[in-house]
Amino acid sequence: MLLHGPNHFLAAEYTAALRDKLESKGPVDLLHFDGKEHRVADVLDECRSTGLMMQHKLVVVDHADDLVKLENRPLVERYVQSPAADATLVLRASKWNKGKLDEMIASVGIAIECGEVSEESAARWIPARAEKRHAATIEPKAAQLLLERCGPDLGRLDSELSKLAAAAMGDPSAGGVITLALVRDMVGKSREESAWDWQSVLLQGHAGASLARLRDLLDISREPAQLMWYAALDLSRKLQIAAGALKAGDNPEAVARALRLWGPSKGAILGLARAVGPAAAHRALTAAVEGDQRSKSGLGDAERNLERLTVSLSGMIAAARDQAR
Repeated sequence: MLLHGPNHFLAAEYTAALRDKLESKGPVDLLHFDGKEHRVADVLDECRSTGLMMQHKLVVVDHADDLVKLENRPLVERYVQSPAADATLVLRASKWNKGKLDEMIASVGIAIECGEVSEESAARWIPARAEKRHAATIEPKAAQLLLERCGPDLGRLDSELSKLAAAAMGDPSAGGVITLALVRDMVGKSREESAWDWQSVLLQGHAGASLARLRDLLDISREPAQLMWYAALDLSRKLQIAAGALKAGDNPEAVARALRLWGPSKGAILGLARAVGPAAAHRALTAAVEGDQRSKSGLGDAERNLERLTVSLSGMIAAARDQAR
């Protein structure tokens, strides 16, 4: 089996499912190797050797791209052409260069791409996972908020679902249902969501409202100025990338996935990127970078520099929206 791609959670899930399938037929001896540390000969010898207990071996190799490279690849190709009957080899790699080996693996086993999932896929996955793995149900609005706070990161979502399900089961009045209130209380806002509190107002193009929200976050919520600079840089960077990509005719959904946009931010940022265009978006990013550098260099107060940037960005956004109308 070949599992390649950046989604380690999916790779682990596929490996666990394979192990369950093998164990349904008898005992399994699980062995782990690291492609960065172990030699290819050690891995293949382990696959070919017979254990004292005569159990089927599940040999898992992480960082398989380091194991299967250059002069090692022919050795692996020869093994795949005639794999050991009493062993199952699983190659897991975040990065993978496709080639003849992929076809060889597919002819005797299976190759699965473990890529990042979309927001839509994660939204369908949440209630199914809650019921199947955690024996709980989740309210639709609770699932939506969970997705907004965690993003489509299946590993984090599963961790939060485990915690929420335990709380729902421990509360007799909840009846095993993960409610909206439970998610609000137990799943903290991410750094990105705290930043979005200000970004969402800033995107409206009203300097007064943006400044008021900035002061609320700094003075009342006690958010650090560094976080708000992160929010300004993050928004400006996404606007520049999205504006250029949309101008070039790229698919909006692909752009959103690349920038990890989900929830309300997706439509708002893509819509503004179309309106401002690449040139204005580049000026916004330049202003944010220069302001951040001035603050870090001690040239002016960080919060005052933020306020100036807020007025500048709000004016640019308002002008772009007026022109789009």
